[in-house]
Amino acid sequence: MSTSSKQGQRAPNTPILGSLMLALSLCFGATLVQAQNYPNRTVKMVVPLTTGSGADIAGRVVAKSLSETWKQSVIIENRPGAGGLIGTGVVVNSEPDGYTLLVQSASYAANPAIFKKLPYDPLKSLVDVAILGQTPYVMITAADGPYQTIRDLVIAAKSKPGEITFASAGVGSSTHLAAEYFNQVMGIKLIHVPYKGSPEAISDTMSGRTAFYMAPLDTAIGQLKGGKVRALGLTSKTRNAAVPDIPSIAEQGYPNFEIGLWFGVWAPAATPPAIVKKINLDINQAMQDPEVKTAYESKGIKPTPMNPAEFSKFVREEMAKYKKIATEANIEPQ
Repeated sequence: MSTSSKQGQRAPNTPILGSLMLALSLCFGATLVQAQNYPNRTVKMVVPLTTGSGADIAGRVVAKSLSETWKQSVIIENRPGAGGLIGTGVVVNSEPDGYTLLVQSASYAANPAIFKKLPYDPLKSLVDVAILGQTPYVMITAADGPYQTIRDLVIAAKSKPGEITFASAGVGSSTHLAAEYFNQVMGIKLIHVPYKGSPEAISDTMSGRTAFYMAPLDTAIGQLKGGKVRALGLTSKTRNAAVPDIPSIAEQGYPNFEIGLWFGVWAPAATPPAIVKKINLDINQAMQDPEVKTAYESKGIKPTPMNPAEFSKFVREEMAKYKKIATEANIEPQ
């Protein structure tokens, strides 16, 4: 190599590289210390749905367990409205420090299929933290209504296309798309009536104002056991131990029918990975808490722990599923 070529090459600037490595090391160390000290004050879990919704119920059970583990208050704040977008926006715009978290249902994955433009990027604005559990929907109708079975409803809907109504917990909610999936499988067309949340949808279905509601099992279990509504079937392939007398839709002559509900936790996108990992581990540990297990079992919720990467993959698969349902239902994005 010529002398000029050697002179043309710049030697590494050792002081600059050293400073950069030191800064990175200090930053990494500070993040680890931050995670080790987390949490040292109240943690807020924002539920973008009404009190009594499936996510609200699951979130409160886990919040109580985390409060005991962390020795800090973990509070639930309900911020319903706009299909969950209002409460979700609160978390997106909060400090990415792990002290404001989102607790949402499968509606988080359904909303991108319904709304033309979300006020946040579901793939970039939030980080997937942990799944809280899964439960089937239970298809409910008025206890004194005309439908005794799934077959009764399907026959009536086919004889009066576009006349019979069904309830949901809001446009774009997972309960909306679960019902649309049912309509697609059965080859029927019904009128969608959205409500503010599950409690309102259950109330009007109970009174007969709507023909049915795909209710999260944990939100309707009280009315079911009290005989206030009739269950037409569960959306899981098999029965649920919390309500063993209710048959699945699959066992009623529709063997391929299955769709489930789930609940999860998200944090603002820039939340340090070490804090995300700690929250995930502590939530998964809460799933082993006897009180959590008992509370979940009584509501028909099944713990299904995942690490952040597994949960992220699951969420994206769910987004694709709901997009397919919305497309086939010819739902015009709002």
